[in-house]
Amino acid sequence: MPRPTPAQIAYGSATVVFSTLAMLLLSQTRSGAGVAVIALAALALGLLVAHSAPLPRKAGRRAAAPAAGQRTPAHVGSAVGEHSLHG
Repeated sequence: MPRPTPAQIAYGSATVVFSTLAMLLLSQTRSGAGVAVIALAALALGLLVAHSAPLPRKAGRRAAAPAAGQRTPAHVGSAVGEHSLHG
């Protein structure tokens, strides 16, 4: 399993803090059990947000060969261009 990125940690942490405050203010609960349920719900929501945050793309994907059927620019190395350069 890959390590979480700083963006994922920030999104998840902010979600936990703000959702906990919002749920506590809206529910106006004062019991310990109610606070625990809200805290667990906020933690689950934060984990969901952190997990669904997009992962950064790898730098090597840009230099990958084009897929079948895609055209490459003429200067990249067509058979005619390479033949005329070497012979």
